[in-house]
Amino acid sequence: MSSEQMGLPIKDEDIERAAMSIKAMAHPLRLRILCTLGDREVSVQEIVELVGTSQSNISQHLAILRDKGILASRKDANRVYYRVSDARTLRLISMMKDVFCPAFGS
Repeated sequence: MSSEQMGLPIKDEDIERAAMSIKAMAHPLRLRILCTLGDREVSVQEIVELVGTSQSNISQHLAILRDKGILASRKDANRVYYRVSDARTLRLISMMKDVFCPAFGS
């Protein structure tokens, strides 16, 4: 039974957004960043420490995720904080962690 037959119409804009989000997340470092953030707001410096690569590398990947609407940011004095901007993306990250990284937990 298709999703439309079950009363769940699939909108083209939802499919496009999902495809763009998955494409943007489909990089090992970006996935690591997203798993590190989870449902928390984290500073760039904390992300660098937790992920373990250079700040310039992290910043490039954060910009991609922000530009695609996956992350939101806010500035507080000289620190920039990032969080996942969409509850659907949080659910997806949680499911990926459950399936692929059970040692990390949700």
